[in-house]
Amino acid sequence: MARWCYRHRLVVLVLWVGALFGLGAAGTSAGTNYSNVFSLPDTDSTRAYDLMTKAFPERSGDTDTVVWRVDEGASARDEDVRARIEPALKEIAGMKGVGGVESPYASKEAGAAQTSENGRIAYAQVTFTDQANEVPKNLVQDVVDTAQNAERSGLQVELGGQAITRIQEPPTGTSELVGIAAAAVVLFLAFGSLFAMALPIVIAVFGVGMGMLSTMLLSHVTDIPEVAPLLGSLIGLGVGIDYALFIVTRHRRGILRGMEPEESAVQALNTSGRAVLFAGGTVCIALAGMLVMNMRFLDGVVIAASLTVVLSVLAAVTLLPSLLGLLGPRVLSRRQRRRLAADGPEPAEASGLAARWSFYVQKRPRSIAALAFVVMAFLALPLLSLRLGATDQGNHQESTTTRQAYDMLAEGFGPGFNGPLQVVAEGADTGNLVAAIRETEGVARVAAAPPADGISVINVVPTTSPQSVETDQLIDRLRGDVIPEAGVEAHVGGVTAVFKDFAAVTGDRLPYFVGAIIALGFLLLLVAFRSLVVPLTAALMNLIAAAASFGVLVGVFQWGWGTEILGIGKEGPITAFLPVIMLSLLFGLSMDYQVFLVSRMHEEWVHTKDNARAVRVGLAETSRVINCAALIMICVFSAFVLSGDMEGAMAGIGLAAAVALDAFILRTALVPAAMHLLGRSNWWLPAGLEKRLPHLAVEPREEPEAPEESATVPHARVPEPDGEGGASVVHGFIRTAEGEPVEGAILTLLSKAGRQLDRVTSLADGSYIVAAPSAGACLLAVTAPGYAARARHIQVAGEPLVYDVELAVGEMDTVN
Repeated sequence: MARWCYRHRLVVLVLWVGALFGLGAAGTSAGTNYSNVFSLPDTDSTRAYDLMTKAFPERSGDTDTVVWRVDEGASARDEDVRARIEPALKEIAGMKGVGGVESPYASKEAGAAQTSENGRIAYAQVTFTDQANEVPKNLVQDVVDTAQNAERSGLQVELGGQAITRIQEPPTGTSELVGIAAAAVVLFLAFGSLFAMALPIVIAVFGVGMGMLSTMLLSHVTDIPEVAPLLGSLIGLGVGIDYALFIVTRHRRGILRGMEPEESAVQALNTSGRAVLFAGGTVCIALAGMLVMNMRFLDGVVIAASLTVVLSVLAAVTLLPSLLGLLGPRVLSRRQRRRLAADGPEPAEASGLAARWSFYVQKRPRSIAALAFVVMAFLALPLLSLRLGATDQGNHQESTTTRQAYDMLAEGFGPGFNGPLQVVAEGADTGNLVAAIRETEGVARVAAAPPADGISVINVVPTTSPQSVETDQLIDRLRGDVIPEAGVEAHVGGVTAVFKDFAAVTGDRLPYFVGAIIALGFLLLLVAFRSLVVPLTAALMNLIAAAASFGVLVGVFQWGWGTEILGIGKEGPITAFLPVIMLSLLFGLSMDYQVFLVSRMHEEWVHTKDNARAVRVGLAETSRVINCAALIMICVFSAFVLSGDMEGAMAGIGLAAAVALDAFILRTALVPAAMHLLGRSNWWLPAGLEKRLPHLAVEPREEPEAPEESATVPHARVPEPDGEGGASVVHGFIRTAEGEPVEGAILTLLSKAGRQLDRVTSLADGSYIVAAPSAGACLLAVTAPGYAARARHIQVAGEPLVYDVELAVGEMDTVN
C-alpha cells in the first residue's frame, strides 16, 4: 500500500483534500448539536432531576444573572441607581431571544429576595429562550453591553452564567494554532528542513480537521458533549504529529544511509508504519476502556477522540507516503543533501549525546534508577489529597465578568448562593421537612416553592461554596439523617449535588477502569515482546507516571501552584471525569513510547542475546526521536491552557506533565536502568506460555534470514547455494591506516531494513568472512575497541565479494 500511495501521490492527495472539503461543507451546513448529559442512573440527584422535569417542563432555557453593586453608604434601591439599571433591564427583556427578566424592582417581595441585607448588592435573572450553547453570541454580547452601559462611578455591573461564559472564550482554534506553531519550531530545529517540518503538521491538520468535522456531524445522531471536540483535537494533534514524526525520521535515516527515496519510504512505512498502526490501535483500545465506567457523558468523548486518532493514523499511512513522493530527496535539508553527495551514506551506528547518555546509564544503573524513582515519588505526593468535583465560574480568572459576578453574589448573599440545592419530594406534606432542614447545620436559608403536580421543591442555600468539603457533607447529612428522620421520601438535586454524585461514581468505578487498561497493556506487550518482565515493568511505569502527573495536577489546580501565572484562575477540585480521560490518553501514549523503545531493544536481543547491548543500543537509537516527539506533545498540550475552558486547561497541563515525566524520566532513565539491573530476566517467558501465545509482529519479518547465533563466531558458516546463486559471502581484511591487522574486530552484516544477517570477529591476520543468505544491498558495520566504527553499504551478488576495511586509531565508539 505504501508503494502504491507513493507512486499515485496526486490521486491520494486529491482524495484527502476532497474528503476534507466535503466534510467541511457538510459540517458547516448541518451545524452542531452538542449535549452535556451528566445524568447517572440510580443516583439521588438523577431522581430529583427527573421529578423536577416532570413538574416544571417549561424551565428549558438558560438563566443568567446581572449583578450590580454600589459603594459603601449607598443602596441598590436608591432612585438614581434604579434610574440607570431598570431601563437597561427593560431593554434586555425586549431583545429577541430573551424569554424574560426577573428584576428586583418588579415588586416588594422580589426586591427583598434579590437584594442583599446591607442593600449594596442586587441581581436580576435573565432567562433566554434556548440553552446556553444555542444562544447566539451576538445576543449575549448585546445583553452584556446593555447591562454594563449602565455603569457609572460608584456603580459596578457584572454578569454571570453559562451563556455569558461563551463570549469570554478565545476564538475557536486559538489553542490548536499555538500548539501547531510551537510544534513547527521544534520540528524545524530537529529536521533543519522546512519541507520535513511541514509533513507532520499537515498530517495532524488533516487528521484533526476530519475528526472534528466528523464529530460535528455525529452530534446530530448521538450525545456528544461540548468538551469532546476539544479533547479530540488535543489528542489528535499530539498523536498525529508524533506518528508522522516517527515515519519521517525513519525515512530520512534511510535516505541518509544510501537508499533511494521510494525504497526508503516503503521501508519506513513497513517498519515504523506498522508500529504506528499498533500504537494507534492501543490508544483507541485505551480510550474505549472508558466505556467500562458506564457513563453516558464519556461515550461521546470516546467517539470523538477515537475517531480523530483513527483518521490521524490513516493519514500517516496513506497521505504521508504520497507527500514523501512529492518531496523526494527534498525531505532532507540542503546541507544534508550536499553532505550525502560529497561523503556518501552515513554509518548505521548511533552517535552523539543519545549514545553517550545510553553508555552512562549502562555504567550507573542503580544511582540513575534511584534518582528517577525519588523524583517521581516526590511529584506523586500531592496525589494523596486529590479531591474530585466540578469547576464553576468561581474558578475563572479575576478579570472576567463571570468571576466578578460570582464573587459579588457570594459577598451579598453568601458563598452557597452560587450552588443552591433542591430537595424534591412527591405527594407528601413537606412542612416538617422544611423545618428540619432550616435547623440543619450548614444551611443558610430555605424556601419552599408552591407544589406542582403533587411535587414539592425546597430550595436550600448552603452556608459554604459549591466546591467546599462542607457542602458535600451537608448533602450527605440531608440524605442520610434529615430526610429519613422527617419520614418523607425526598431526593437532593441541583448542580452541586449532581457533580458530587458524578465524582462519587467516578471514584467507585475508577479502580476497575485502571485494572482493565493495565491488564490490557500487559497482554499486548506480552504478545508483542514474548516476555513476562517487560510488560510487568511497563505496567508499573504506567502507574508511576499516572501518580506523578496527577500529583502535578493537584499541585497546580487544587493547591494553586502558579495558577495566576498560568492564567487559569482560582484553584478548586479536579474535574470528576478528568482522571478517566487522562488515564486513557496517558496509557495510550505510554504504550507508544514503550513500543518504540523496547521494540528496538527486543530486535537487538533476538540477534545477540546480549541484554546490556540490547538496552544500550535500543536507548541510543530511539531516545532522540522519543524525546523530540514528547517535546512536541508538551507544546501541543500546554497550548490548551489558552482554550478558555477549565477542563481543557486541566487536561492540557496534566497530559503535558505526564508526557514530560514519561519520556524524559521514565523512558530515558528509569526503564533502561531497570532493564540493565534485571539483566537476562527481562526476556524470560515460560516455555509453555511461549507455545500458546499468538505471534504479533510489530516489525515485519525478513526472508530469508540468517540462522540466529547466540554468540559472535570467528567465521560464519558459508550457506549452501539456493539453486539460483542467491547466497554468497563477503570476505577481506581489517587493517589500520599503517597496514597493521586488527584482531578481534566485530563485523556485522545487516539487511537494508536493519536485520542482522551474520556476525563474526576478525582473526589474528585481520581476515574475516561473513555469510550473506541472498543477493542484494547490505550494510557492513565494523567495530573494535580503541578504533572508530565504520559502516558501508555494499552490494552482494551471487559471487563472493572481497571488501577490505581500514580503521582509524584513537576514537572510541560510545555505543558499540
